[in-house]
Amino acid sequence: MTTPDPTDALARSSLHTARILIAAYATLSLLTVAAIAVLSAVAPSLVSPQAWVRGVIVAATSILTLGFARRAARRAGDRALLRLRIVLVVILVAVVGVLLFVPLPGWMVAEQGVCGLLLLCAAVLAFRASPAGPAAPGPRR
Repeated sequence: MTTPDPTDALARSSLHTARILIAAYATLSLLTVAAIAVLSAVAPSLVSPQAWVRGVIVAATSILTLGFARRAARRAGDRALLRLRIVLVVILVAVVGVLLFVPLPGWMVAEQGVCGLLLLCAAVLAFRASPAGPAAPGPRR
């Protein structure tokens, strides 16, 4: 009989919380695309072509990121966690770059800031989680 590894429980908990944060990021991203569509019709001065491009790209990548987070949280292996970590770092760099260099409406700058904060927290948790090690051997017969 083996005792449960507390680091494995911590990793699972960290990845579960990271997945929730990424789900919030995906939800916010999809709501942003809906807001862009509505604002384009009722207040076009609040939407720019850059907002459309950025909104659609962020929504699409948020769905992919959520899939990566689900696989990593299910302990699908070291590669799933590594993939999630890489994607989170790349997207965080992209968010910072967009905030610094792309002219967006003020409301979307705030939205991108919230997205960046959610992703930063998720990245910290993903890097805190230890990769899934090899399966523990069962009892010998």
